[in-house]
Amino acid sequence: MLNRQQAPDFKQVSTINFIHPEKQQLDNGVPVFTVYSGEQDLVRIEFIFNNVNWSIDKPLQAIAVSAMLNNGTKKLTSKEIAEKIDFYGAFFQTEYFQDQSSVTLYTLNKHLASVLPIVKQVISESQFPQHELDIYIQNQKQKLQVNLKKNDVLSRKEFAHALFGDTAYGVDIQARDYDALKRDDLVDYFKEAYAPNNCTIIVSGKFEPESFKLLNAEFGSNWAPSTAVKNSFSFTSSEKQFVYRERPEALQSAIRMGKIAINRKHEDFPGLQIVNTVLGGYFGSRLMNNIREDKGYTYGIGSGISSLSDAGYLFIATEVGADVCAAALTEIYKEIDLLKNELVGEEELNLVKNYMLGSMLGSLENVFSHADKFKNIYFAGLDYDYYSRYIQIVKNITAEEIKALANKYLTTEDFVEVVIGKK
Repeated sequence: MLNRQQAPDFKQVSTINFIHPEKQQLDNGVPVFTVYSGEQDLVRIEFIFNNVNWSIDKPLQAIAVSAMLNNGTKKLTSKEIAEKIDFYGAFFQTEYFQDQSSVTLYTLNKHLASVLPIVKQVISESQFPQHELDIYIQNQKQKLQVNLKKNDVLSRKEFAHALFGDTAYGVDIQARDYDALKRDDLVDYFKEAYAPNNCTIIVSGKFEPESFKLLNAEFGSNWAPSTAVKNSFSFTSSEKQFVYRERPEALQSAIRMGKIAINRKHEDFPGLQIVNTVLGGYFGSRLMNNIREDKGYTYGIGSGISSLSDAGYLFIATEVGADVCAAALTEIYKEIDLLKNELVGEEELNLVKNYMLGSMLGSLENVFSHADKFKNIYFAGLDYDYYSRYIQIVKNITAEEIKALANKYLTTEDFVEVVIGKK
C-alpha cells in the first residue's frame, strides 16, 4: 500500500541525451541545421538573422522591421499573406530579440511546397507600406503610453538603461522614436539584415531529404547578399546606482536590482546559475521563502541570469506593498549576505541540484526543445560539451564553491537598484 504521507526519495538524473543537428548548406552558403524527429509530420523552420548596423539615431529600425515584416510584399497584401498561411493550416511569426531577429514557420511537410514560396516573398520582398507603418506607429505609441503607467514595465526599462546605456540592450525608447520612423529607413535595414550571408536556418521535426530540396530551391538562390555589420557592444561594471521614480499614489512598488555579470561563454556561468537558483531561481528559493512565505511582502520574487551575445547580467525582481518596500530591500540584501557568508546546507544543496537537473531534462519535452537548446550554444560559439560540463558541475558542486562564486559575483557595491513607486 502506497503511503501518501511520505514523500518519495530523491533520485538524481543520471544522464541527459540531446538530439544533435545535422549540418547542411544551401547553394548560396546559408547554413541549415536539422534536428530530426520522424514521429509527427510537422516541421518548424526558423530563419534567424543577426541584428546589424546599430545606430542610436535609429533605435527602432530592427524592432519595426521585424514587427512589420509580413505586412505586405510586392505581390501580396498582409491580409493575403495571413489567408494563404491559414489555408494550409500553417503558423507563421516574426520575433525580435536583442541579438537576433527570426522568422518562424510551423507547417505539415505535405504543405511545404505551398507555404515556402510565401515565406520567401516575406523574407526577400517585403515592402513596408506607408499606411501600415502609420498604423504601427499609432498603436505602438498608445501601447507605450499605457506601459509607462505600469511600475514593473518602467522598472525594467530603467534597469536596462542603467546597465547598458544607449545600446540595443538598454536604449530608453520614447514616443518621439516612433515618430522618427521612416519607411525608407525600414527598407534599407531590411535589405541589409534579411540577407543570405546574415542568415542561419534551424529546422526541427520531420524534415526529409525531399524537404531540404524544396528549401534549397526557394532560398538557395535569387536572394541578394548584403554588407551588413553585426552589432557588437562592450560594457564594464559601473559604480553603485540608485534609480528612484516616486509615484505617491502607488499601492505597490516595483523593485529591480542587479548588475552586469558573465554570459554563457564564461566558464563560471553554470556555477553562477546554481548560485542564482539557491537565491531566487525557483519557487523554493531563499528569496521566496523569506519575502513571500515568511514576511508576506509580495506574491512573488525571483532572480535570474540573462546571457546575451556581448554581455550577461543578473537581476532580482519583485513588486511589493509600497509600505514595506524599504523592509523588502533590507531582506533582499540580507539573503545575499547570508549566501556570501554561510555555507549552503546539504539538504538544500541536494534539493537545488535535483531541481536543476530535473528542469533540464523536463525542458527537452519535444524536438523543438532540442532545437532551442542547440540555438543557445550555437549563437554563443559553443558546442555540446557545454551541456556535459553543466551537468557535471551541477552534480558535483560543493557548498564551498557556491560561497566563493557568491562572493565573486554578488558584489552589491556595484548593483543597480531601481525602485518605481514609494520607497
